[in-house]
Amino acid sequence: MYPLKFGNLYYEKVWGGRDLEAFRDNMPKGKVGESWDIACHQNGISIVANGKYKGIGLDQLIKMKGEDLLGTDISPYPFPLLVKILNPNNQLSIQVHPNDKYALANEGEMGKTEAWYIMEAQEGASIILGTKKCSKEEFKEAIENGNINKYMNTIQVKKGDVYHIEPGLIHSLGPGIIAVEIQQNSDITYRVYDYGRGRQLHIEKALQIIDFNAEGKKSNGTKIQKENYDKICYCMNKHFALELYDIKTNVLEFSNKERFYIYTCVEGEGTIIYDNGEEKFKIGDSIFIPASLGEYQIFGKLKLLKFYVPKC
Repeated sequence: MYPLKFGNLYYEKVWGGRDLEAFRDNMPKGKVGESWDIACHQNGISIVANGKYKGIGLDQLIKMKGEDLLGTDISPYPFPLLVKILNPNNQLSIQVHPNDKYALANEGEMGKTEAWYIMEAQEGASIILGTKKCSKEEFKEAIENGNINKYMNTIQVKKGDVYHIEPGLIHSLGPGIIAVEIQQNSDITYRVYDYGRGRQLHIEKALQIIDFNAEGKKSNGTKIQKENYDKICYCMNKHFALELYDIKTNVLEFSNKERFYIYTCVEGEGTIIYDNGEEKFKIGDSIFIPASLGEYQIFGKLKLLKFYVPKC
């Protein structure tokens, strides 16, 4: 096995933009809202873009390589993670995601826990995360009257901020942001309010799952300083871990026979050197580290997000 790169899966959205063109030269026309960069879901399956397995879908590669690819502790069905890059040019719908129990009972798939890393943010850019003090009845009335914004907790964001979004926490991304999203492998979203754009709303289901006591706040993380790099551990739950590597020159790493790793480059460029070769990457690229890869080194001046399914 070797470090895998995948083709980008682009999705046009009514709120989408073109900001990903700053580091991508393969974008289709239109309002691109999402790039699915590591995906194995019924709504999108990543295709290997490099090396021996080029042209093979991630679903097929999982069948072919099994534990060598995913690790001994990772169940292949469903594949656990989904990595996206989001680019809103307009406000996303105000939305909420269900937990596993509700999602399995009502939608037939897992729920969605997720986190955002703010890769770029224009001055004054903001997100919605949680509600101000209000009851379910007050919130429902505000939806009906079209003045839901008075109960929204709006947070100005800047480059490098991280936000952990549990199921039940109402949220929305604003314009002027590029965000990397790590999430459970789920595509369930309940829209509460969509600014009159005519798309389907899911108010009844949303009101069943919104946690009006949930607080939205930035994740500060725990920093570990090394000679050639710093690492910040931002969040860890039963579904995923999110870490940031700020590499000054190089870092020596080892794959884990129990689980795969994913890196997404959010600044700079570099090279992964492994036993049988090397793979170059740059800002906006994601790299899949198979469980059986072994020792590898990352060279360059860059920042990488690292995602994996922890042992809980």
